[in-house]
Amino acid sequence: MFCLPRKIAKNLKIKDFLKFLYKKFPGKVVFSTSFSMEDQIITHIIFDKKIPIKIFTIDTGRLLTDTYQVWSSTHKLYKNCILAYNPKYENIEKYILENGPNAFYESLEKRKLCCYIRKVEPIKRAFLGKLLWITGLRISHSTYRKSLDFLDWDNSQHLIKYNPLLKWVPVQVKEFTKIHYLLYNSLHDMGGISLGCNPCSKTIHIFSSIRAGRWIWEKKMGKECGLHANCKK
Repeated sequence: MFCLPRKIAKNLKIKDFLKFLYKKFPGKVVFSTSFSMEDQIITHIIFDKKIPIKIFTIDTGRLLTDTYQVWSSTHKLYKNCILAYNPKYENIEKYILENGPNAFYESLEKRKLCCYIRKVEPIKRAFLGKLLWITGLRISHSTYRKSLDFLDWDNSQHLIKYNPLLKWVPVQVKEFTKIHYLLYNSLHDMGGISLGCNPCSKTIHIFSSIRAGRWIWEKKMGKECGLHANCKK
């Protein structure tokens, strides 16, 4: 593990720290987007300021129609490539053959296996040869994320994770989005806060917790897919 100054990460403007990271680790820094409102902010900063950091997304094959629309519109607006990583078809075929197409409703284990096949395994390929992962995580997203820092070590992916919007509150996210006329998923205006795959994301009451709309059949179980569950400061 290499060291980066947390104080600089907290005090520098996001665009300036992103430029710092690229210069320090050229070709080794990557940003993953799910086209959430937070991720659209970071995408805008990277593309607008012409910071040569690669952006990728995980196309699970079951994303919301609105997510694909935001992806397409973002591509056209910035005229920049967002690389897609897909699950391996043989893994999907095996899962469906053995469990059926909607087995993730049956148990936490089967849901997590589906998430692993569609999200975790592809992202491991995206991180090959990389040293630092930029995310749109915020502490208000879930109980687990309250323990995060601007810079963390991800035990699972063996990467430094930079969370530039960590301390942003929802009003800041919406304000930035409005001021800069950013593209965003229209479901956010209808109670869609945490948006993932189509079967696993539901609109929620405005006063519900942010992750309440994810995997609603799992009641009070952990609301994580496995992408952001292994951090250590």
